[in-house]
Amino acid sequence: MGRVLAAWIILFMMVSCNGWGPKMDQASISPYPLPPAPKLSSTEYNRLHLLCNAWYDSILNNNAFNGAILVAKDGNIVFEKYKGTRHVGGTDTIDANTSFHIASVSKTFTAMAVLRLVQEKKISLDDIFAKYFPAFNYPGVTIRTLLNHRSGLPNYVYFMEKVGWDPKKFVANQDILDVLVNKKNELEDITQPGTHFTYCNTNYALLALLIEKVSNLSYPAYMKKYVFDPLQMTHSFVYTKADSSRTIPSYDWKGGIIPSNYLDEVYGDKNIYSTPSDMLQWDRLLHTDLFLSADLLKEAYRPYSNERPGIRNYGLGWRMNVYPNGKKIIYHNGWWHGSNASFIRIIQNDATIIVLGNRFNRNIYKTKLLVPAFDNDLTAAPDEE
Repeated sequence: MGRVLAAWIILFMMVSCNGWGPKMDQASISPYPLPPAPKLSSTEYNRLHLLCNAWYDSILNNNAFNGAILVAKDGNIVFEKYKGTRHVGGTDTIDANTSFHIASVSKTFTAMAVLRLVQEKKISLDDIFAKYFPAFNYPGVTIRTLLNHRSGLPNYVYFMEKVGWDPKKFVANQDILDVLVNKKNELEDITQPGTHFTYCNTNYALLALLIEKVSNLSYPAYMKKYVFDPLQMTHSFVYTKADSSRTIPSYDWKGGIIPSNYLDEVYGDKNIYSTPSDMLQWDRLLHTDLFLSADLLKEAYRPYSNERPGIRNYGLGWRMNVYPNGKKIIYHNGWWHGSNASFIRIIQNDATIIVLGNRFNRNIYKTKLLVPAFDNDLTAAPDEE
């Protein structure tokens, strides 16, 4: 009996130490000590609340809005509203705990996680992607060009089915990499890296793989460990099959449900679910150096696409409006199926606007009309996905 017990102990130690089975990192990190929001005067609160309420009533409340909005100044919530039901036509009312698919706003999390790995000196911004994935046969594609959408790669959203992918089978991030490597000759729209900006979801699907390779954690586990848990973002998660019961459907503008498809399990470019209050926590973290240094945040907010005139630009994971007076709006919008989102950060004024919905509503992008409430110099703001 003693020999049998000893054998089991040895087997257990071998499994634990040699990594048989999936690698699990259960260790947590301490909560981020976010500074308290400075007190907002009642006069300023009332002014902003009335302006937000007027915008909401005229823009969202009259257009079949099904979602949530939160507006904050200096971290203080000045307006918050929830409207509709999780299932359109149902009775399950949307509230502060309802998690929405934030679509491409997920890219802000992916980008900041990559920059954290840069900060930890585990990678460098100008490393070629092939350093970590040697089979990747696209010379000149660096981590930086993936982050700023200047990689020249084609968009998997369009090419997977063109190369013969079975639409009855879900695509995983690794599948995208495999097709890029093995079917390069069949792909179109490949251009020279660094020559121009082309918004491309492939970039962020590959960056999620990079996070996994370097951190030795799955992308969902990394986000949970380093972002969601220490920020107490209790209603935020990266979607996996195990989360099916936690998600809400998405609907077209008429209220018709949009079914899932074969692209719905790819993450990094999308697939984070969150709430407005959780997103505010993310915003507050990025006003500190608790996650990233000031220098790396400055790099993230630097405009990289200057070949076209105008105020619109892209940094590392963030869209931006850059004004002649030097002021900026840092933001990202999102759209996937019927879910769409807008996340605007007016950093120099410390203002945050978050609108999430699961019934497609283009007016969600009209958050631009709220921006002048915080700064009269910012008269034009983002409206694209």
